Amino acid sequence: MAELSANNTFSRQRLRLDSLWLSMPGLVYMALLLILPAGALIWQSFVNPKTGAFDLTVYEQMFSAGVYVKVLANTFAISAQVTVVCLLVGYPIAVWLAGMPERRRRMAMWLVLLPFWVSPLLKNFAWIVLLARKGIVAQMLTGMGFDTELNLLYGRGAVVFGMAHAMLPIAILTMLPTMLAIDGRLMPAAMTMGASRSQSFWRIFMPLSMPGVAAAGLLIFVMGLGFFITPALLGSPNETVIGQMMITQVQKLFNMRLAGALAALLLAVTLITIAVYDRFFGMSAVSGNGAVAKRGGIIGAIGGLIIEVGAAVSDFVARLLPARLSRSFFIIFVWIVIAVMIVPVLAFPPMAFSGSTFLEFPPKSFSLRWFQAYMGSDQWMGATTRSAVIAIVTGVLATIISGMAAYGLARTQRKAGGLIFLSFMLPMVVPNIVIGVSLFYVLAKVGLIATNTGIILGHTLSAMPIVFVILLTTFRSVDWRLLQAAATLGASRWQQIRLVLLPLVKGGAVAAFLFGLLHSFEELTIALFVGAGVKQTLPKQMWDDIILSISPTLAAASVFIVAVVTVLFVIAEKVRPR
Repeated sequence: MAELSANNTFSRQRLRLDSLWLSMPGLVYMALLLILPAGALIWQSFVNPKTGAFDLTVYEQMFSAGVYVKVLANTFAISAQVTVVCLLVGYPIAVWLAGMPERRRRMAMWLVLLPFWVSPLLKNFAWIVLLARKGIVAQMLTGMGFDTELNLLYGRGAVVFGMAHAMLPIAILTMLPTMLAIDGRLMPAAMTMGASRSQSFWRIFMPLSMPGVAAAGLLIFVMGLGFFITPALLGSPNETVIGQMMITQVQKLFNMRLAGALAALLLAVTLITIAVYDRFFGMSAVSGNGAVAKRGGIIGAIGGLIIEVGAAVSDFVARLLPARLSRSFFIIFVWIVIAVMIVPVLAFPPMAFSGSTFLEFPPKSFSLRWFQAYMGSDQWMGATTRSAVIAIVTGVLATIISGMAAYGLARTQRKAGGLIFLSFMLPMVVPNIVIGVSLFYVLAKVGLIATNTGIILGHTLSAMPIVFVILLTTFRSVDWRLLQAAATLGASRWQQIRLVLLPLVKGGAVAAFLFGLLHSFEELTIALFVGAGVKQTLPKQMWDDIILSISPTLAAASVFIVAVVTVLFVIAEKVRPR
């Protein structure tokens, strides 16, 4: 009996080891297409191209030129401002969602997730039309008595607004799980002991939700460092960020050394930000282990002060306003924010059906001419077809690679699982502009630039984090005793997988595939570099049209994208495990 027990223990240990090794294909993929390319790009900035010796000349030139220091300060400041706006606006929305019953919350989440899956390129394009000098927003403000020469575009305010609008759903989605994990009985218990509703919120709910807030702040700030679409479209030269300079150095000047130095600088700022975050809060909120944020020190004192001030102000407001009126103001604020999130998505169809030769909202006439121009253009249809094919292949590859790793992590209890989880999150942590330039630098050496294969490889890399998280959540919800029960009834290993496991994870697998497909279909940065202007995807074609000459054909293409995103998003949400 003792020998049999030892054999069973050895078999279970071997199963855990084998399941963890299923993540190896994904780790190798990450190493070959992220770590090595980024390392090679950054390393060549330290090497003299003529002598091969170690050389810091490019860094001396970069820091001696005031323009690069100014751009770095711009990038840092804009990202910080966007982070503050997203946290301040997104927190009430997350609280509102957390307080809903499950069924209503799932329906309300559609309003948050749909704008999330619409590309920032499309949303910024819509804001260009809506916020133009003679646009509908300026007309409404003028009618309300504001300055008749309103200039809402091409400034710091427009850039921060556009970036915050693009990243707000990410902040909400990051904060919400932490809030849902808070025991709903704690606040009523505090109120039974004499605390007011506002005091119970500020002293109980708020501190317990801080790990999610800190994680959201980290993600927004890091993503903002590599964001270039909004500053390029809605900003002026004074709002130039590092991402725009990297595009210039690669595509116009082909100065890979300076591009590598800029990538190193951007990555260093990102890693320092993560280290500071880990020092004060810990990485548990990001890795999904659910530990409480660290307390004490300056951060703890500031947090305590904010809670005390918030509780005092809330009590003061509660004495002045009835609870029902305060609740009404809160609901009005939430719906205003959601309406602003949805507006760009709803603005495309009217503009596309306009009979005008330029974009306007609302349109003054109805016409199908721009849909005919879109479908009759070999250039537009070729880009659309290429994007569809690349997106499907990307969804399949990302689902297979991430699915193996997710299954392995779900079946293991080893501490290495946390490290592997963070490894699969790297494409989300490393600025996307760095990934794009790194892939361009390495894939050019193996002849994969301006190929569909190169774009697929890059898109699979960037899609893996979201696909991995969905599949890991799916596998962790499986009751593995069902497979053991099937085995005791005589089912073979293949029958256990086919008849038990696959039906249990089918919904999550389909949702992961569709989300990976959606990510690829709207991805611009990697297509911008790896496609090299030869292999045009639909987002790249739209980018060129916006930069060179905005035409209503662009609106017709945007309607097509929004329709595809909406249909696939609804299907993914329907099949996604609850």
